[in-house]
Amino acid sequence: MTAPELRASVSLATIFALRMLGLFLILPVFAVHARGMPGGNDATLIGLALGIYGLTQAVLQIPLGVASDRFGRKPVIVFGLLLFAAGSFIAAGAHDLATVIAGRAVQGAGAISAAITALIADSTRDAQRTKAMAMVGASIGLTFSLSLVGAPLLYASVGMGGIFALTGLLALAAIAVVTLVTPAVPPAAAASGTSRTPFARVALEPDLLRLNFGIFTLHAAQMAMFVVLPTWLADRAGIALGDHWKLYLPVVLLSFALMMPPLIWSERVGRLRGLFLAAVALLLGVQVLLALQPSGLVPLALLLLGFFVGFNILEASLPSLVSRLAPPDAKGTALGIYNTTQSLGLFFGGVLGGWVQHGWGKPAVFDACAVLMALWLLVAARQRRWPAAAHGGAAA
Repeated sequence: MTAPELRASVSLATIFALRMLGLFLILPVFAVHARGMPGGNDATLIGLALGIYGLTQAVLQIPLGVASDRFGRKPVIVFGLLLFAAGSFIAAGAHDLATVIAGRAVQGAGAISAAITALIADSTRDAQRTKAMAMVGASIGLTFSLSLVGAPLLYASVGMGGIFALTGLLALAAIAVVTLVTPAVPPAAAASGTSRTPFARVALEPDLLRLNFGIFTLHAAQMAMFVVLPTWLADRAGIALGDHWKLYLPVVLLSFALMMPPLIWSERVGRLRGLFLAAVALLLGVQVLLALQPSGLVPLALLLLGFFVGFNILEASLPSLVSRLAPPDAKGTALGIYNTTQSLGLFFGGVLGGWVQHGWGKPAVFDACAVLMALWLLVAARQRRWPAAAHGGAAA
């Protein structure tokens, strides 16, 4: 990468990380906190509060992506971050679930993932774009992991209102990054025309559809399981909410140590397909075992480790695969669709987790997640094109 490419990639991945950290920070603690709020006895409302963000993201992701083509990437990104900050401060002052849901909906209206990924595409050459997209994917996995460590500590010190307020401040910090650090779009990229590949062809391309189904499923399962998991750690492992970080921290650090060597090796020798399918199978196994209602610290810690290893591999791989398999002139379109399905997964998972728990109990949530993972494994096994080894060759 050239210095401007590296600066653009790192700064835009940082914007993603700051925004997603605000989203993920509530996951480990909100289900427990909501028990003490008006309406907190309704698991469906808790799931809606977690998932409504993804619905408004999904509705506005493509329109704001189109607006970034017309009005420029940076103005749309700043506008979206302002909306995200406003929603965060609304939720920070909430005293009931209805207000939290409203704040989360406004947060989600700042749907700028497509605009950010399009700006990355504008700022990098084709040969370097995969690295940039992988940085974004890795930043999302890292912030999710950090949120699981930091959220219980923050909740113990500043409460849920303080966490929401912090998410607003992080969004304002991201505005400073995009305006002061991210380089201006190169003139050639800024003047480029619209995509020559029709939208429908990108949206319906089979391999991209499979990857979009994958990100939908990954985030649906993630959101659904965290409707249940924080309370299970308290009830079944005897870990107070304020001490959850003592479990998350070693598990998260170990998961990164375990996922990086196989990920680097698979990219180098062109064996990403095998690693990808193994990661999906690992998540399927984790959900099946969680549905068996294990108790005790060690079993739950091992299952969390397995989840984080698989999640981090897939979170880093999926956006890179989309950017590499999309038509060269339609990468922004493909990534806009990808981000929309990711947001739909967040919404669907939150609602699914709350609805299933309300109707069938907590173990049934993991049964539902296992079904999703099994479907994804079947879909991913039919993927036709995979990147070749890093030292050369065409995608196979």
